[in-house]
Amino acid sequence: MIRIEDIHKSFGDVKVLKGISHTFEPGKTNLIIGRSGAGKTVLLKLLVGLMTPTSGHVYYGEQDFFELEKKAMRNLRMEVGMLFQGSALFDSMTVEGNIKFPLDMFTNMTKAEKLHRVNYCLDRVNLNGSNNKFPSETSGGMQKRVGIARAIVLEPKYLFCDEPNSGLDPKTSIVIDELIKSITIENNITTVINTHDMNSVMEIGDNIALLHLGELAWVGSKEQVLTEKNQMLKEFIFASPFLLKLRDLVVKGNG
Repeated sequence: MIRIEDIHKSFGDVKVLKGISHTFEPGKTNLIIGRSGAGKTVLLKLLVGLMTPTSGHVYYGEQDFFELEKKAMRNLRMEVGMLFQGSALFDSMTVEGNIKFPLDMFTNMTKAEKLHRVNYCLDRVNLNGSNNKFPSETSGGMQKRVGIARAIVLEPKYLFCDEPNSGLDPKTSIVIDELIKSITIENNITTVINTHDMNSVMEIGDNIALLHLGELAWVGSKEQVLTEKNQMLKEFIFASPFLLKLRDLVVKGNG
């Protein structure tokens, strides 16, 4: 579990985050949604320690992340997996090399143990036998799956995904969503996803937090989205004509 309390973040006179408190639950897909400029990316960077808050607290379990000593913070970082928006694979490394990289950096595993773990992760993302391919030889969807394999290779307790479906076609996006969801449940991971993909919201949105101009405007689940009366949520969600029609059908059916 990750809990944030009264998080503020300013850059000079510009207040980007304004007193946000929220809990990201284990075993669930916790989505952060909102328009561009709402503060989603800044919040995600604060959660993983790439930025420090102007004030407020980030708790991993009972540990105040920004109060940890260097060694304890390093140990905690080993429990964190990250899927970057552009996959961020090393072009000069094979698929195997990319996935093995965190093991080389943070463990004392033998070569055989590392290969076993890499192959397990490849199997988990349905990329068996792709060890010797280079990123340039794979599709965008495959690169995302390699990114997921690398993110889970250290068996993290916490998984962060920044726009995981960016640049993917709808069918591949569904595959990635289902993969992230199943890994989250199987391993009881606290998964936090920064997204603007409404398909992801409606398919895997267990715990949804809407940011609006740096404030927490709404919290709920995918089941609540279509009938919710929160004005900020409606303006964000029903910007899609398809979802607006779907909402009307749901309301009509309930009537």
